[in-house]
Amino acid sequence: MCTEAVGTNAAGRVAAGTVAVGTAAQELQLKRGEFAIAVHLGLIRLRARQDGGRPRVACEEVERLRSQDGFPEALRDRVRTVGTAQGAQQLGISPDSFTKLARAGCLTPITFYLNRYRAIVWLYLADELAGFAARESRLLAGRSPAWLRDRLEGGTDFRARNWRSRRVERLLTLTEDPWARAAVLADTLDPVQLAEVVDDPYERAYLARIRPEPAFGPAGPPLARETMAHLMRADEPDEMLWRRVSLIAELDHAREARSAPRPGGEWRSFPRQANECAPEPDPRADAESDPAAASAPGLLARIGLRRRASRAAAHRQSGQGCAPFGT
Repeated sequence: MCTEAVGTNAAGRVAAGTVAVGTAAQELQLKRGEFAIAVHLGLIRLRARQDGGRPRVACEEVERLRSQDGFPEALRDRVRTVGTAQGAQQLGISPDSFTKLARAGCLTPITFYLNRYRAIVWLYLADELAGFAARESRLLAGRSPAWLRDRLEGGTDFRARNWRSRRVERLLTLTEDPWARAAVLADTLDPVQLAEVVDDPYERAYLARIRPEPAFGPAGPPLARETMAHLMRADEPDEMLWRRVSLIAELDHAREARSAPRPGGEWRSFPRQANECAPEPDPRADAESDPAAASAPGLLARIGLRRRASRAAAHRQSGQGCAPFGT
């Protein structure tokens, strides 16, 4: 019972009274996949390590979960997943109807795996399907509503997008560090788009280094890891634009907090001086007075202008006035 513990201090040793995630999974009688889902849902809290090693689980957390009513069955039920056939049976509909509801965005996958044909097989929380059946019983019987038919006729498939949005939002809630949050958002862009938003190669390298990983670390064959990376990337114009804007905003916060590390441990910081040029105003500030600025492309353009102005001011030598835009 949760006896693995090591000495610790702020310099990076493992916290006392903690166990490795594998040990915690065993004590909670969960499979690795079930444990990962429980962490994703916030049912199990991990403790980050200051040395950047694998996160661990506090013994108190293990004991809290083991002492809950109905353990371990109740915990397993909350992370139990089903595929299309089982999910359709649970909802009392055909597998084809289940797939249509998922493609239309009514059902959000919690995870996936690759079958022997290397095709993505989505899995859903049985607990969430039960809630959906109680809330949306009208969608399970009779003719599909017009909005659902329109989505399907247009070739819409929200499964990857909904899975990605859920994962991104959950990862963002796990940290308040702006650079770590920016790393989560950076994962949603392909390398070309990322280079357009983050033009500093050292910042891109830093974001890649602190990219969040699963609790058990990189696992599975290379194809599975490549599929995960591919699914994490936004694939529709509106989503890509939203992720770019979100990343730009998070980078602004990160750069204000600290600079990305440079080679040899050098840090570049540009504290604002009293005589520096005033920053560009928030691009959302005059959205009401300028409808064009409120549009997504207008917002992105204004944020880009502000970023160029900030970089110009940062590189300005003391007493030389503002550098021109366009650098």
